[in-house]
Parts: sequence; C-alpha cells; structure tokens
Amino acid sequence: MSFGVENLPYGVFSRPGQAPRVGVRIGDHVLDLAPALGDPVFASPSLNAFMALGRTAWARARARIRRVAESGDPRHLVPLGDVTLHLPIEVADYVDFYASLEHASNLGRMFRPDEEPLKPNWRHLPVGYHGRAGTVVVSGTPIRRPCGQRPSFGPTEKLDIEAELGFVVGVPTALGERAGAFEDHVFGVTPLNDWSARDIQSWEYVPLGPFLGKSFATSISPWITPLEALEDARVEGPAQDPEPVAYLRRSAPWGLDLTLGVELNGEPVSAPPYRHMYWTPDQMLAHMTVNGASLRTGDLFASGTVSADGRPGSLIELTWNGAEPLKLRNGEKRTFLEDGDIVTISAVTPGGLSLGEVSGRILPAT
Repeated sequence: MSFGVENLPYGVFSRPGQAPRVGVRIGDHVLDLAPALGDPVFASPSLNAFMALGRTAWARARARIRRVAESGDPRHLVPLGDVTLHLPIEVADYVDFYASLEHASNLGRMFRPDEEPLKPNWRHLPVGYHGRAGTVVVSGTPIRRPCGQRPSFGPTEKLDIEAELGFVVGVPTALGERAGAFEDHVFGVTPLNDWSARDIQSWEYVPLGPFLGKSFATSISPWITPLEALEDARVEGPAQDPEPVAYLRRSAPWGLDLTLGVELNGEPVSAPPYRHMYWTPDQMLAHMTVNGASLRTGDLFASGTVSADGRPGSLIELTWNGAEPLKLRNGEKRTFLEDGDIVTISAVTPGGLSLGEVSGRILPAT
C-alpha cells in the first residue's frame, strides 16, 4: 500500500529524548516538517495549530512538502523504526454516526426482531451520538476489557469492533453558526475502531442511546490523510429515498471509494466497502451543526460501522450476535473478542493509496 508523494499523511512523532512534533509519512520514513519547511507551527505536539489555519494554508503546505519529497533531499527524513507515533490531534469533541443502511438494518433485526429493522427517522437524518473525547487513543494502545451491567454486573462477554472512518475538523465555527462547505472545515480522514461492548450496549441503550458500552475506548490511526489526497477516490453517494430536507441535500460528491480491511490476529476476516454508506460525511457535518452547535479544531466525527455487500465491519454481524461463530485458519472460533486478541483495521483506495491502519490488543478486565 502506497505512502508516496500522492499521499503524504500527517502525524505526530518523537525521537528518543525529544518532544513530539508534526511529520509527514513518506514511504518508510517520517519527514520532520518544522526544519524541512522552516515553519514553527509543525514543532507543536499535535496537528491542531496547523489544522486551524484553513484550506489555503493546507494546500500551500502540501505543495511545499511534495516538492521536498520529490527532491530526494534526505536531511530531514527519519526512519519510521526510529520514532514513536503519538495521537495526532487534541480531540475536542467526538461524535459517532450510524450511516450504514446494512449495519443499521442488521442490528435492528437482532435487537428488535419483532419490529421493523429501521426506526422511522433513520432515512430522514444521520443518526448519531456523542462519545468521549478523552478515550480516543492512538493505534497500538492496549484496550482493557470493560465492565458494566449486562444486566448483571461484570466484564463484557460480547466485546466487539466497529470498522469506521473518522473525519477530523480543522476550521471551527462560532456557537449558533452553521458549518459551511465540508471541505472548508474538514482537514482529513483516518481509519477508526469504535470498540463496543454489545451486552452492555443492548441493556443500556433504551431510551437515550449508547453510553458505557461505547465510551471506554475509540482507536484511530496515527496518520491523518488530507482530503486533497483523496480527490480521485470521491464518488457520488447512494440514492436516498425519501429526498433529504434542504440542509441535508448533497451539493458535491463526498462519497469515498475506499475499502476497509479487518484483521483478527493477523487473519483477514472482512473487507467492507465504504462507498455504499447511505449518509455521506458532508451530510453528517451539516446535521451536526444545523442546530447551531459549534465546531472546534480537533473535533472528530465517525461514520459508524462500515457494512455493505455482505461484508460487515463488526463481529456482531459476522457471527450474527454469536449464533454463527467465525472459524479462523488455526482452528479457533470466535463469536466476540477474547483477551489477547489483536484487531487491525486499514483503509485503501482502488489505486492503492493507504490511509494507514489502526490496531489494538485486548487486555483482561480488572
């Protein structure tokens, strides 16, 4: 998968004994941007200061980085193996949506077998909920099995994944102001795993929605791929019926032709396609701010589980809530995650441009 000059994802790295700073991945190296571009904004320990500068600054920086990368100048390149990668942004707020028609329908059938799979509002607005910004962690961070009511209290017995895309806000809005064009606010995209405790979730989610079954951990890649790198992956979103109300009508193609990869202990188990997501990220942004709620630099909003074409992005769908165990090559079976399991989620364009990967290992409950 490609990390060439057509990609140039941003991250935050450090070398032993040095403070974290912003870099860009080029192949198996990180370009140290502060000295390479002579710009102190990249000496920051997060991308937030740079993201807040807006589209013009993003485009100028990307053009300069590309020139440096194409020059072959090795002076500010650091081998990837010599650095530690950090959470690339200071997360301001975190919102998770529920944008896949297939995923929402599947979970509706499981959780509400005697009702219509979709609630009446689902095709009228992108359903979402607020998560916990403080529990967003970088890839590689171990994930502790959570405890909660199931309804009896104890460690979750249905620990799951959600293979998603996360969208990172750069340019804020004022309170009471609606967001403008998607590309004027959103800086970039990252693979995301919204870890889920399904037994806790199913007990608590009525009437106000997910809480402890979701809030314990969300993992993102250390790399944020700028929107500009994904121009060739843009596609029209799926047809919508009924037609959305005016503020949710699409004015530009912000569907993304990406394929996510889900691996369990190194074995591929699913490859959900993102392009079929019913609600596109521009619609999510519009809905998130239509009531006047402000955006902040570092806001993160996620697509919800990517499931389509019979390729789900969660174990609850892959095993139909545990009724059809997943058989692994080594002979083991899984319904949900066991302690010690490692999950890795990646995303790639049809042309091979990689958005990186996000990984986490399950630790026992305490």
